[in-house]
Amino acid sequence: MRAVESGVVTDPRRQVGIREAKTHLSRLLRDVEAGGEIILTRNGTPVARITSVPSATFATSSHGLFKGQFELPNDCAELADRFGVPR
Repeated sequence: MRAVESGVVTDPRRQVGIREAKTHLSRLLRDVEAGGEIILTRNGTPVARITSVPSATFATSSHGLFKGQFELPNDCAELADRFGVPR
């Protein structure tokens, strides 16, 4: 089904049935992280593709994600002071 040399997948794009994918999902994800691509099939018909996501797509920190997008109501002032949130 796939060629492996020294633990590295040499077939960068392969087809896998849904049952096998459910059974070996962790292994398949490692293969994708290594640069491979998995085509999921149902009864031999391709239905989906699993590929890696570029790391730049996701922010590494959510701190300050909503800064300036909302204000705390006055009744939350004590809570804001406790956590150092500027008002």
